[in-house]
Amino acid sequence: MPLSIQRLFQILSLHFLTIMMLFLLIGMIKCAAQETRDSLNELKRNALRIYIDCNYCDLDYIHNQITFVNYVRDRNDAQLFILLTTQKMGSGGTEYTLTFIGKQAFVGINDTLIFRTKMAEAEDISRKELVRTMKLGLVRYVARTPLADKLSISYSAPSKAEEIKDKWNYWVFSLSTHGYFNGEQSRKFTSLYGSISANKVTSELKINLSMWGNYNESKFDYGDFIYTSISRGRGASCLIVSSLSDHWSAGGYVSIYSSTYSNTRYSFSEAPAIEYNLYPYSESTRRQLRFLYKVGLAYTRYDKETIYDQEHESLYNHSLLVSYTIKEPWGSAGVSVRGSNYFHDWNKYAVSLFGELSFRLIQGLSLDIDGNVSKTHDQLSLPKGEISEEEVLLQRRQLETQYEYWASVGLSYTFGSIYNNIVNPRFGSGGD
Repeated sequence: MPLSIQRLFQILSLHFLTIMMLFLLIGMIKCAAQETRDSLNELKRNALRIYIDCNYCDLDYIHNQITFVNYVRDRNDAQLFILLTTQKMGSGGTEYTLTFIGKQAFVGINDTLIFRTKMAEAEDISRKELVRTMKLGLVRYVARTPLADKLSISYSAPSKAEEIKDKWNYWVFSLSTHGYFNGEQSRKFTSLYGSISANKVTSELKINLSMWGNYNESKFDYGDFIYTSISRGRGASCLIVSSLSDHWSAGGYVSIYSSTYSNTRYSFSEAPAIEYNLYPYSESTRRQLRFLYKVGLAYTRYDKETIYDQEHESLYNHSLLVSYTIKEPWGSAGVSVRGSNYFHDWNKYAVSLFGELSFRLIQGLSLDIDGNVSKTHDQLSLPKGEISEEEVLLQRRQLETQYEYWASVGLSYTFGSIYNNIVNPRFGSGGD
């Protein structure tokens, strides 16, 4: 019996020593892992801090694909500001311009990269190309950080280039149709819209052709009272622009349209135009200051005799548009002024002012303002006679006015951690 107890004690002692050694080994592994994590965390803390100005980008995808930088929520905390601007190409695709603006220790180190996507290209392809281009631009900045030793560069040899033949000769065609239907027992609403366009854009020539039409019907049924309101419009237009230089353009407009709302059976107009851009057109995604002048002739036949006792008339008119837009790290701004009048009576004129501002006031606080105001003295198509209450309430007829305006103001504020590296898609973005 004493021998059995002694044997049991030996076995337990052996197991105890084994467990202690196992715990010691686990502790050593955890300690080594913690040291590795601390080393990696220290390395990541010294990584490049970037701020991406792009409201429509898939930022979660970018965060997952580019992990060798720190993403910050406010531009003032960033060492590198990345501004993404876009513009449509003649083929229907999009040209993306990435402007890299160095800040803090990288002030004066700036760069610009451009890539293009095809019309109707899958979103996944576009965002992959965005990430690839962004990585290329980041290399020169990351090379100046402690993470430089952790980066590697690879090269994929291109396949044999094939000659591209465009059987459409740069023409792009588009068809669009929309229908909206709304109703209940006492009222029904139908709205239909359709359009077709053909566009050709090269570096030297721009041609836009389009046709459109709309139909709106409202029906109200209150027992003994049944009222149906119908309005319709249709039109076609042609724009041709020739590039004269990196600052000058010349072209012309031709259009025809009809509208029950505007008391217009049909109106035909043509107007040659010239435009000057103070900045090169190649910088149009970042800044523009354009002066567009048009002068032309318009022939209009009205549905009803106008308040000026006219059933049809041919009138010369001209207009000048001055438009300035800019997009910078502090935000974006734009303002445009347009004035027009008829030659036969200089008192028949219209002037409008439009402005928009998106401004980052302080860290986390943004101010958005936009609005438009117009002074109108050229409503030549107003019909003579009384307008019924139904036409006013249902907006079937254009009403006389001397001004129009609208405005929008908004503030947004965020605060907390300056970093925004983690992506967690669980339960969606709003918890549902």
